[in-house]
Amino acid sequence: MKTKREVNNDEDEVWEFPDLKRQKKFDDSSLPPAFLASENALHTLASYDDDDDDYEKEEKMKEASGLRGKDEEGEDDDDDDDDPHQEFNQVKRSRMVEVRRDCPYLDTVNRQVLDFDFEKFCSVSLSNLNVYACLVCGKYYQGRGQKSHAYTHSLEAGHHVYINLRTEKVYCLPDGYEINDPSLDDIRHVLNPRFTREQVEQLDKNKQWSRALDGSDYLPGMVGLNNIKETDFVNVTIQSLMRVTPLRNFFLIPENYRHCKSPLVHRFGELTRKIWHARNFKGQVSPHEFLQAVMKASKKRFRIGAQSDPVEFMSWLLNTLHGDLRTSKKNGSIIYDCFQGELEVVKEIPNKGFFEKKENGDFQNKVTTADEHADVILETYRMPFLMLGLDLPPPPLFQDVMEKNIIPQVPLFNILKKFDGELVTEVVRPRIARMRYRVTRLPQYLILHMRRFTKNNFFIEKNPTLVNFPVKNLELKDYIPLPAPKENEKLRSKYDLIANIVHDGKPGEGFYRVFVQRKSEELWYEMQDLHVSETLPQMVALSETYMQIYEQQQQ
Repeated sequence: MKTKREVNNDEDEVWEFPDLKRQKKFDDSSLPPAFLASENALHTLASYDDDDDDYEKEEKMKEASGLRGKDEEGEDDDDDDDDPHQEFNQVKRSRMVEVRRDCPYLDTVNRQVLDFDFEKFCSVSLSNLNVYACLVCGKYYQGRGQKSHAYTHSLEAGHHVYINLRTEKVYCLPDGYEINDPSLDDIRHVLNPRFTREQVEQLDKNKQWSRALDGSDYLPGMVGLNNIKETDFVNVTIQSLMRVTPLRNFFLIPENYRHCKSPLVHRFGELTRKIWHARNFKGQVSPHEFLQAVMKASKKRFRIGAQSDPVEFMSWLLNTLHGDLRTSKKNGSIIYDCFQGELEVVKEIPNKGFFEKKENGDFQNKVTTADEHADVILETYRMPFLMLGLDLPPPPLFQDVMEKNIIPQVPLFNILKKFDGELVTEVVRPRIARMRYRVTRLPQYLILHMRRFTKNNFFIEKNPTLVNFPVKNLELKDYIPLPAPKENEKLRSKYDLIANIVHDGKPGEGFYRVFVQRKSEELWYEMQDLHVSETLPQMVALSETYMQIYEQQQQ
């Protein structure tokens, strides 16, 4: 009489009759080793299992083990079935998946077609549960049981080697055994790049090029990003943030944000590891999964196929990552550690507006002075910032003698005077006021953006003014007043440029590119989507800069 068994998932067989299972275990132990090996091989051919790490599977196995413990408890007091964890472990150990090293199909693996940058969905069922990649054709299929799409594909196409995209285990189908061969480790590293803390510390000292499968050379950290459809605003933002060393080092080690449940954080970490990985199969990376997470988190404010502003995207991304990463009441995160500074704002409001409903009343140290006979009311408060917006002077309206438009130039130090605490900036919204700003705390990484685009009722205008800025040794204390440092601390007011985002073309129609510095050799590279080329530092300052990231000198 054949015993009935249930194969709910694809990994373990749980017998319906516990007595039979115990008898089977007893009988197995008394059999000679040679017979045991052959019997296991036959069982392997009969069971097409999925991985034991699946959550649902483990829950059902726990239930099964708990039931068995209750049934056997009264039969044999000597058994240690009181502990469900021990029984669960015994069930897990009773798997019948054979592990082999001598798979005859390893030579069919085609690394040229493998691409793990896209979402892990089955190409037939569109499910993201238990997905395997065929290492022969590169397609994704669900499961590996007898009725699964991967099993069917192995029979129809004759493709036999599959890797589980979550557990990284490799199996041969339809035979069902696991392949344990060191030659597959390079595929595992491309699927899920890994870095030790020692490797992370040496990244900025590495000058070695890597070679892709097609023979092309690439620099880890200087790889091109695929423009899926008008996503260059995302690419330049990612390339800029990859130069921020503490942020990069944080995301290269997944243990740092394991507590976080945000898909955006984990996708950003995966993308960071792929960009800096030295064993990629190709010299570019596609940010497809990261873009899907961005679309979902931003509720399609930023999406594939629609051009957006990198300044808006940078601001949204930094604030969203900070909100997802903060864990304590201190409101701190790696984002704030890198980019957060502090401003003192003095607002002058006409007296007639004083008795209107007040807004923005939650700033720190807010002081309001009012007098019934005074013309203005002064409000002083401090506010944090992640980036500073600089106003460009308006371009000239007239043409020169040669009947060509004059392209004006302005030094960076002139537009930085907005933050000297004396220059008055007039604002209209939310109400008419005169503002003065003064920097009270400098961040480790200073983000500046030039307000090139102005929008009116009819169209968007672009200011073509060129900004002259130093690539190294930007000394802020000579141009804006800075607070005195604390005791035993040195005033760090010198900055070096590490990333410069540029806009080319007409407003709303142009494209973005970025200049970034490679620290190991202090060379500059121009990056526009998949295009990466070395350039001279003098070329960096000759473009219409839109956003910059400066790094504070620590000496």
